[in-house]
Amino acid sequence: MALDRISMEAELSLGPVLYNWPTEELRDFYFRIADKAPLSRAYLGEVVCSKRTPFFTRYLPEVLARLESDDKEVVHSTLALIMNEGEMVAVCSLADTPDIMIEANDIGSAGLVAGRPHVIDPFVNVYNEGTLDFLTCQGSSLVSLPWELPVPVIAGLTAAATIPLEVQVFGRIPLAISARCYHARKLGLHKDGCQLVCAEDPDGMAVETLDGESFLAVNGTQTLTHTIGVLLPELANLQAMGIQNFRLWAQTVDMVAVVQIYRDLLDGQKSLEDAWHRLEEVAGFAPFSNGFYHGEEGGVALLPSNEFAVLHSSVTQK
Repeated sequence: MALDRISMEAELSLGPVLYNWPTEELRDFYFRIADKAPLSRAYLGEVVCSKRTPFFTRYLPEVLARLESDDKEVVHSTLALIMNEGEMVAVCSLADTPDIMIEANDIGSAGLVAGRPHVIDPFVNVYNEGTLDFLTCQGSSLVSLPWELPVPVIAGLTAAATIPLEVQVFGRIPLAISARCYHARKLGLHKDGCQLVCAEDPDGMAVETLDGESFLAVNGTQTLTHTIGVLLPELANLQAMGIQNFRLWAQTVDMVAVVQIYRDLLDGQKSLEDAWHRLEEVAGFAPFSNGFYHGEEGGVALLPSNEFAVLHSSVTQK
């Protein structure tokens, strides 16, 4: 069964890399994304921990040039949690840079870029039409919706929106960010002397229950789901609502292949069943989930058996 092409306007974007990857590997990752991934937009910048920033700075001009040479829009992301004066200075400096598009990851950063076009990140809690209207009036040109929103809320926001909205459709789902570094604490280190140990877990450190069941992942100061958020059967419903922007979070898998799977499905070049099984092959290092979207506690994503299930029913189970 093929997913009918609903619109040629559907766009895929790659969110900022959340993890602490070796700088050369991160550079080469973006080079490959620039050359081969069918994306419209790439977000660049450190979101989780400012200590990682200096290592990648020297490669930033090369990465920017490579991405822009392939006609990809580049959006510069800010920190999600600003903890000290140095971080505030860095964010203010970015906000003062002309002729670049900025993604605000907290409401303070959104205030700094008010009056100029910018993107609002999922870390900003856009839960209702009033907040969306306020941010639109402040100059937001796109809002990437929080990951925990269920279908009725997404539909309501989409109906009220006068600017494009974006929904996350792939990747471990960010849940929280803290002043405390969990990676450092586990190894008996102080946050200020963390030795950047988060680099040892390029997809996040597994957190288990007392029964030994994986249920979270930790990335420095950030907590994510253990499962991989996947909205693949839901793309048709999202487009029917009016959503045409879809974000993928980077993981240590073949992200070019992941992007191509979503692109092919959106363009009607691949059946849902083929896309699903291919995604399992490429990125099945953890279970897929879609519970937030369907309002189902602990929703494990399943492949629907027919088109009616794709378009009209939940694909989760408790």
